[in-house]
Amino acid sequence: MKRVSGWALACAMVAAGATAALAQSAPAVTAQAARVTPVAGGVEVRRGAAVMRVVALTDAILRVRIAPDGRFPEDASWAVDAATRAKHATVTAAPDGFATAALRVHVDARSGALAVTDPQGRVISQDAARPLALDGTAFTVAKRLPLTEHIFGLGDKTGGALDRRGMSYVDWNTDAYGFSSSTDPIYKSIPFFLGVGGEGDSYGILFDNTYRAWFDFGHKDADTLTFGAPDGPIDYYIIAGPSTAEVVRRYTDLTGKAPLPPLWSLGYQQSRYSYMDDAELRGVAARLRSDRVPTDVLWLDIDFQDRNRPFTVNTQAFPDFARTIGDLKKDGFQTVTIADLHVAAAANQGYAPYDQGMAGHHFVRDASGQTYVGEVWPGPSVFPDFTDAAARKWYGTLFRSLTDAGVAGIWNDMNEPSVFKTPTATMPLDNIHHIAGDDFSPRDASHAEIHNVYGMENTRATYDGLLALRPDERPFVMTRASYAGGQRYSATWTGDNSATWDHLKLAIHQVINLGLSGFSWSANDVGGFTGGPSPELLTRWFEIATFMPIFRDHAAKDTPRAEPWVDGPEHLAIRRRFVEERYRLMPYLYALADDNARTGDPIMRPVFYDYPDAIHATCDQGMAFTLGRDLLVAPPPHPESPQTYDVCLPQGGWYDYWTGLAVTQGKADQGGGPVQAAAQTMMDAPAGGTNVTETPKLDRLPVFVRAGAIVPRQPLVQSTSEIPQGPLSIDVYPGPDCTGTLYADDGHSLDYRRGSFYRRAIRCTRDAQGLTISFTAADGRFVPWWKQIAVTVHGATASGTVTVDGRKLTSSFDAAGQRLSFQFDEQRGARDIVIAP
Repeated sequence: MKRVSGWALACAMVAAGATAALAQSAPAVTAQAARVTPVAGGVEVRRGAAVMRVVALTDAILRVRIAPDGRFPEDASWAVDAATRAKHATVTAAPDGFATAALRVHVDARSGALAVTDPQGRVISQDAARPLALDGTAFTVAKRLPLTEHIFGLGDKTGGALDRRGMSYVDWNTDAYGFSSSTDPIYKSIPFFLGVGGEGDSYGILFDNTYRAWFDFGHKDADTLTFGAPDGPIDYYIIAGPSTAEVVRRYTDLTGKAPLPPLWSLGYQQSRYSYMDDAELRGVAARLRSDRVPTDVLWLDIDFQDRNRPFTVNTQAFPDFARTIGDLKKDGFQTVTIADLHVAAAANQGYAPYDQGMAGHHFVRDASGQTYVGEVWPGPSVFPDFTDAAARKWYGTLFRSLTDAGVAGIWNDMNEPSVFKTPTATMPLDNIHHIAGDDFSPRDASHAEIHNVYGMENTRATYDGLLALRPDERPFVMTRASYAGGQRYSATWTGDNSATWDHLKLAIHQVINLGLSGFSWSANDVGGFTGGPSPELLTRWFEIATFMPIFRDHAAKDTPRAEPWVDGPEHLAIRRRFVEERYRLMPYLYALADDNARTGDPIMRPVFYDYPDAIHATCDQGMAFTLGRDLLVAPPPHPESPQTYDVCLPQGGWYDYWTGLAVTQGKADQGGGPVQAAAQTMMDAPAGGTNVTETPKLDRLPVFVRAGAIVPRQPLVQSTSEIPQGPLSIDVYPGPDCTGTLYADDGHSLDYRRGSFYRRAIRCTRDAQGLTISFTAADGRFVPWWKQIAVTVHGATASGTVTVDGRKLTSSFDAAGQRLSFQFDEQRGARDIVIAP
């Protein structure tokens, strides 16, 4: 962002550059001046027939609506609820605009062009010279794109790089089987993007339009970004930062936070298209346990059903489905089953979903008003009308047979919607949906309008149905298609990827951008869905997926098997070691889940999310990411290559995750150990801004810990249903801003919303008396599993005297590992542990 000398100069700059009319299709009014009138929370701008309304919902979020003909469409949204849209911040009137505590809004009196700055005059968002172009019902909004600005977001779009700059995209949910790293569109439409400036300062724009929208980030014109649609409302939100984290949090304030998931969904998950019968499923479960690969979830694809019909079971393959599910649960496995949204058009065959849906008029209609029939996996199929609240409620009841059998979660696939044997691979644009419920006025709508929200409303019906059937259990829903705000109802995955090194790299970009777009709980098919991975590819993917939000190994029918053991004992040993590490990290992951549910901060993040200077890193960070703020994962930027590579560690100091030793400038130890151990006392923070060199090794994934991190771990278990045996481990890595969090609850119910949780902060400070580790008093009434806490302080070069509540504790010092360790009993009250030199 460019600094200018105050708001007045910023406004003058906009006026000098803005020469086009607010409505380019109305040449008769282009010479007219804009009239700016105050309204509640903002201003209304009239220029000829055109009207623009700019309202501050909060001090840092603006809503912009434009009516080219002066008539605003219905104020309704699938992404932002009515209560949020109705908010108004306190504003102060100003010449040709207004101000909030965080923003200055200016509308140029000559052209109607919009500029938004911060109070110091730094431009946040500024219209281009031609801010709006109209072509019938189609429109394009244009903004200036500084040459130093990077673009992120739009969900799991492809493009070959994390940064969207220089690319253009279309939002149209598409069954993109066999997609490449440049295929567009694919499965989801999340019309939210972030601009990140050269100084790390950020803003976001949510374009709330469900039609086939387009985005151009300097592709056609290097200094211009545009977005538009063929129809629908001109309705968008400008979200100010200045940090990327503030933008993402505010975006989820608008569109909703992802709910706290069940603990088991953080564990390792095994899937295939398909485990064909009871014997095969039980055999996979038994092998996972005998090979000691910790696992929490087994997935069933469409072949568990009778003739691929949703809400049925193939009783020849699974003669006692409920008993199978129950037996697996006793052994620590939850089961997730697929439920494609289509319903087999099976009249007079005793197929209740079809009979009930037809009786209730719950299906999408064709242009003539008859029930639309399209072919999918069961053959001729009909499609629930998910924009109708009554249809959603009915659809939710269909899950009873599955929940009664003990199924733990539901997988909504094919919900773009995918339709076979059609030119567009989906239903016709003139199909008819009925909108009823929410804050919409009841009406019919074309599929052209509803297509991009259809998958999200499918997940909404599923989520609400599961919650109604099990009112105190956290629903787990996985979806392939969605829209902005879909994180309120489901996790997601990136669809039918391929078993290639390119797709491994793409998976990291997709999951990071999904997190920036509200979908913190996302996954990719580990190993690749199509093609079959080489042993080395599958092993490397396992290593990286260990540190991703959801870890699911999945592969297509008629491809080589991809379970952990398929490539022999050497690869199994590496894969198992990384899965085990994920389970040891479960307390850290669960604390991130709690934080995400409350703040919207992603689980997996670009390095610049918490370290803005990383946007200028000289290293190739195409594969680097952080898990929360404290762990930085640095796979090879070219994972198929043995070439050495540099890792740029942000300022502040870092430790090697695997050894606990402090990192200094230099070359990585080829034995898999630390980079170099810094000789320092445990009270000193390591130097920051470090570059290190790594040589790829199949059994090593470089992972680093922020100096100042306090990371909880637990003893190894084979599933989260096991109670860990032994103390909770707390690893303290002294450094600036030394903090950590503990969080626990029962892992599955909604009791945490009623106070049954355990949350406490941990901090460490350094002074002349030594290092003090402070535990705040625990919030909530839940009693966690641990009875003792074992603390390890890294970076120690000498033993120290450890006291808690004035009582001396026994400690041990490891000189080679530079760590000091001690243990004490868990207590809920606040307490300080002092380590004196």
